[in-house]
Amino acid sequence: MGAETRWVDEEPWGFGWWLGGDRLVRTSHAILAGGGVWLVDPIEAPGVAERVVALGEPRGVIQLLDRHARDCAAWSDGLGVPHHVVPFAPVGPFELLPVSRWRYWRESALWWPEERVLATADALGSLPYFKAGDEPVGIHPLLRLRPPQALAALAPEHVLVGHGRGAHGPDVADIFRDELRHARRRLPRAWTNAARSVIRRG
Repeated sequence: MGAETRWVDEEPWGFGWWLGGDRLVRTSHAILAGGGVWLVDPIEAPGVAERVVALGEPRGVIQLLDRHARDCAAWSDGLGVPHHVVPFAPVGPFELLPVSRWRYWRESALWWPEERVLATADALGSLPYFKAGDEPVGIHPLLRLRPPQALAALAPEHVLVGHGRGAHGPDVADIFRDELRHARRRLPRAWTNAARSVIRRG
């Protein structure tokens, strides 16, 4: 494929990856949970298949966002596992929480209580486009007026995102709740960051 695979969010229970040079920084994840490996919004990249098999037996592909088709179907077919498209009911050991059920934006968030792992597609991200100031992970600018309340009661120790690097550690829960609480107040700064990001890409 020519592009180098960048590994991120490496933990005992899984890892993430994106392709170097991808301006969208589309991050995918493999999670070992419930006795098997689950792929979240996966893209094809060199070396990933070997790491997935080494991690454990594949159990399913979870697509968290309607427009994040990415290579989900190809991974599902290649591994012979189910492809769960924007599920809102539990899948394996995971709870799936509603982020958005709009006509043009259907997204669910994956919550793994055992390891306090939260994974989202576009609701949260760590690219400058998402963040207000020095936030490690920010809320999508279009969701700041109405932050996803289904996530408000969670206390994650690991936040995995669909664009960028995740956040990990004992302080993540407090940071996450603070960002949800002040999402509207920080909206002007977030939109300024988003505009600057678009200009830089142009």
